[in-house]
Amino acid sequence: MSDNVGFAGQIGSEHISQVVEKGFKSIINNRPDLEGGSEQPTSAQIEEAARNAGLDYVYQPVVAGQITEVDVRAFANHFNELPKPVLMFCRTGNRSNNLYQLAKQMDLLDD
Repeated sequence: MSDNVGFAGQIGSEHISQVVEKGFKSIINNRPDLEGGSEQPTSAQIEEAARNAGLDYVYQPVVAGQITEVDVRAFANHFNELPKPVLMFCRTGNRSNNLYQLAKQMDLLDD
């Protein structure tokens, strides 16, 4: 964990003002659209709200238990280029944290 990253469970457009208030500059969404059914907000909805609030946004869905080296390297490239701090989220925050930890173990992050 560092000052450059935070983790959360599912967020929606209505949470973006809180994300900004907490000082985050970017969001990485690791939850596939419709994973939670039609009640789950889409990435496009969250991205629109995030960008309207001045946040950078990346949609990089990964499947729990199936994170590949390609996923980790793609994440690291996004993370290293995004303004910090970055809020990463998925359903519970666990797979986002796992993705971050794998990138740290591979020494791919600039933080």
